[in-house]
Amino acid sequence: MASFPESVNVNEIAQAQLIADLWAPVTPFEQKSGRETWTVAFAPDGSYFAWSPGHRVVKLVPWSLHENKLCNDEHYNTVNKNLGKQNGDDQKKQPEEHTIDCGDIVWALAFGSSVPEKQSRCVNIEWHRFKFGQDQLLLATGLSNGRIKIWDVYTGKFLLNLLDHNDVVRDLTFAPDGSLILVSASRDKTLRVWDLKDDGNMVTVLRGHHNWVYCCAFSPDSTILCSVGAGKAVCVEVPLFLKLEIVCCINRCL
Repeated sequence: MASFPESVNVNEIAQAQLIADLWAPVTPFEQKSGRETWTVAFAPDGSYFAWSPGHRVVKLVPWSLHENKLCNDEHYNTVNKNLGKQNGDDQKKQPEEHTIDCGDIVWALAFGSSVPEKQSRCVNIEWHRFKFGQDQLLLATGLSNGRIKIWDVYTGKFLLNLLDHNDVVRDLTFAPDGSLILVSASRDKTLRVWDLKDDGNMVTVLRGHHNWVYCCAFSPDSTILCSVGAGKAVCVEVPLFLKLEIVCCINRCL
């Protein structure tokens, strides 16, 4: 059963209005990947909305959380620039729409934002390929070929290719504490933990499932990870610095 924060009036949900209708294009993309729209995601700060319209493509759309509409019009850009000048950050780049070709069918999307004080687990290594700043925003895409590609949201540029799964990556989730710890769930019956502040190196492999893994999610304080598999099992793991320990496994027959 779904649950909502106390600030949400459940009685008003039935009165919600459609604010945007995004359609997958028919051309000019080739048809081998189809027009499947498998996944959508919001950036943690509400600045971007990502969706996969099929054909191996992901669209990154600037999103106005306060105006509740797609912010690709002239009015929003004018308002945003004025707000930026008022806040003294007029040099910060304004959100731009990007279209990303991921090279294969996209099954999973996840945004991750960096917090500088969250150090990499490899504290003795002084040099890293990527140094993520306070305003860093990343997009992880899970693909049909088992690969995970990491993109810079602000520029749309490709950053990292995470290679270890040997089947479809069904779900992705970043720890919400800004550590850039990424967890991937796959049809290869495993979850894998990646440290993007350590240049995307894999921390560990979780093998608590005996069937496809469909979904995974962190608790708000990033101390508990839950995953759901095809065997109707829910495994709960607690991150313990370099390893994760399974503390509960619930089987439910439908």
